[in-house]
Amino acid sequence: MDSAEYERKIAHRFAAFDQDGNGYIDRADFNAAASRLLTEFGTTARCDKGQALYTGAEAFWQGMAGIADVDGDQRVTREEFVGGAVKRLRDNPERFAEIARPFLRAAIAVADGVESTGSASAPVAAVERALRVLGAEDAVAGVAARSLDADGDGRIAESDAVAALSAYFTVIEPDA
Repeated sequence: MDSAEYERKIAHRFAAFDQDGNGYIDRADFNAAASRLLTEFGTTARCDKGQALYTGAEAFWQGMAGIADVDGDQRVTREEFVGGAVKRLRDNPERFAEIARPFLRAAIAVADGVESTGSASAPVAAVERALRVLGAEDAVAGVAARSLDADGDGRIAESDAVAALSAYFTVIEPDA
């Protein structure tokens, strides 16, 4: 892969986190993502699922800041993301899964829309909706959601979502 292709892929991944498009990733981006998910699925911030989602968003932000916020200004610039997050996460994808899991678990619970079934999974269509809310293009959201249904049961398990998100942000290959 040439450097232009690599840069394009990194920019796209950075933009996925920079929800407000202001050129850096910060706590507000994670809170905005949580808020949009709650709104999309008609879940209140004060209920258990809403609180879990905001707690997961905060944990995700703290993990990202700990990995990439080199200057400690509570913002991750594109340069910090490329130099810190991508390299460190690529070298240790399990670390990415660790910091993303609480948010993904809570997002799946919100998308599932059922009170604690004991399973950490959500319908494919709900995950597709969630991906759109978080900024994925319609066609990409559909393909991504369907590809996450590893066993073909119409539901996406937490473990599959965590693995896929980790791979997306840590493996920079053509069309990865």
